[in-house]
Amino acid sequence: MKILFVCTGNTCRSPMAEGLMSDILDRKEIRNIGVDSAGIYAIDGQSASRWAIEVLKEEGIDISSHKAKMVNRSLLEEADLILTMSTSHKKALNSKYDFVKEKTYTLKEYAYGVEEDILDPFGGNKRIYENTKEEIKKALESIAKKEEKQK
Repeated sequence: MKILFVCTGNTCRSPMAEGLMSDILDRKEIRNIGVDSAGIYAIDGQSASRWAIEVLKEEGIDISSHKAKMVNRSLLEEADLILTMSTSHKKALNSKYDFVKEKTYTLKEYAYGVEEDILDPFGGNKRIYENTKEEIKKALESIAKKEEKQK
């Protein structure tokens, strides 16, 4: 199974989700799930934001080599599950690519059954990034528990 995390620029939320999920899967020894991330308006090759790197570093997760990439048909086709950080990302993907409708959810929708956005920390301070990281981490841990049961 392959999960694709999608946000706006692929420099804050989706790289944090990718790094956190990789770490959770490693710790739980779940080996049948791969993760990737992309952005709807990403500039290919851009680094993860400074605070995204910093708050994950404090968790022992290194995303300093992350390079942003734009969402494209190939990434979407490869993904078994697409988790967006906001309802607007989900709507944008669904309107441009009808083949993704059955496998695209907001992160909170997939984790908890509620279609809510993950706070966008872009341009914010470290505390805002920490809050976003915690919001993402809780949702991902909930998803990992479900996957573990199916293991």
